[in-house]
Amino acid sequence: MKSIVATLLLAGTALAAPASAPATPASPLFGSWAVDLSRLPMPPEARPKRVTITYGDAGGGKWRTDVEVLGQDGARSHATGTYRPDGTSYAVEGNLEADTAAVRLPAPNVMVQALAKGGVPGSMRTYTVAADGKTMTETVVFFTPDGKPVMRTNYFNRVG
Repeated sequence: MKSIVATLLLAGTALAAPASAPATPASPLFGSWAVDLSRLPMPPEARPKRVTITYGDAGGGKWRTDVEVLGQDGARSHATGTYRPDGTSYAVEGNLEADTAAVRLPAPNVMVQALAKGGVPGSMRTYTVAADGKTMTETVVFFTPDGKPVMRTNYFNRVG
């Protein structure tokens, strides 16, 4: 379960507009997303009970991400980060896979994230919200212990 929790912990939120500027539309990423458990690439008995990612505006041009995982055994994990989605690194708290991340928004509905722990690169993730705003995919790129690259896709549904 640790690897799926690590895989699912993190993402982003939208830029706040300066008080004097016209309002910036909220990012399609903003809100809460629940992983589609039936589509996780693991046996049903190994899947968590629930995984949600919430992206929000933290003010001052910063985003906040909160990830909640409820494990099969009832154990809860919470990861969080507050950052500017400009590609600079920021601290991550509570994530098994990362203590540092960087986020960039190449398009309004796309977020790219790099994760590292202890200065060692971890994974790259691309979150893409569908045109209807109801679903999101997470493409995770990571390396096996023997150095082989692997890609995995997780599927999310908007829940708030």
